[in-house]
Amino acid sequence: MGKMFDVLQKVEREKLSQSKEGAPKSTAEDIVLNDKMVSFFQPFSMVSEQFRRLRTYIINPGLDNGPKTILVTSAVSGEGKSLIAINLAITIATELDSHVLLVDCDLRNPSMSRWFGFDEKEGLSNYLRGEVEIQDVLIKTPVNKLSILCGGSPQENPAELIGSNKMKSLVHDLKSRYNDRYIILDSSPLLATTEPSVLNEMVDGIIFVIKSGDTSRDSIKRALKLLKKDKIMGVVLNNVEFKTKALMQGYYGSKNYYYDYRYSKNHPELNKWAKFVAILNYIKMPLIKFISRKKRDM
Repeated sequence: MGKMFDVLQKVEREKLSQSKEGAPKSTAEDIVLNDKMVSFFQPFSMVSEQFRRLRTYIINPGLDNGPKTILVTSAVSGEGKSLIAINLAITIATELDSHVLLVDCDLRNPSMSRWFGFDEKEGLSNYLRGEVEIQDVLIKTPVNKLSILCGGSPQENPAELIGSNKMKSLVHDLKSRYNDRYIILDSSPLLATTEPSVLNEMVDGIIFVIKSGDTSRDSIKRALKLLKKDKIMGVVLNNVEFKTKALMQGYYGSKNYYYDYRYSKNHPELNKWAKFVAILNYIKMPLIKFISRKKRDM
């Protein structure tokens, strides 16, 4: 998004860095969305269309017994599962107009707060340890009907916390209390940690993420053996590179359906100015103060 996006990110982080440890929790106004959230910033792009397709495959709003709790995991780290989970959550919230709770279940290396551009000290781990109430760590985002539960402070015993009765009760309560809510759980990698295998027992369905050309077949096979086959809803092949136009069109369809990676000529993806306006709506006062200070300095 260029220099302007970097400036906006810097302003927001300067504001957050001034917060003291006992300050109130982050709110939607504190959040600066990462521009890799294509489902939000580029809703008519080809990539966003694939997230719509994924949503259609795994969720049928007409079914009463459809999956409400979905685990997103991968064999090893660095396969893009968090970004898949985030964009899927945004797609569900915007396309189905349903409430979505995105939960960071990686208590070893919590990253959800970083994707949303803020530094939240408390989250799931603190709730499971009995240090906070669940309503105190749920954060609304600028995306309508999307809330997040951050991982909280890193823990030395994440497997015990994730496998605790309190975690099982939390997943059950979130699922049963709200009929119109979907819960997306972003977990740590399967082969490196035991938490996904534990969460496997608590959820309705699982999405397995593979980074194309990076993860070995042996790793994939070993990871899949750790999951219940009847719960695997699908596999996402991430970071695919097509060598030719013909290969891309063979996978996504004729170029008549898309124009320059856009949903249609009448609905182009957001340009830089539109992205700037979208971000500006969520950081109004900090930016105004920043500009005023710059003018005084001149």
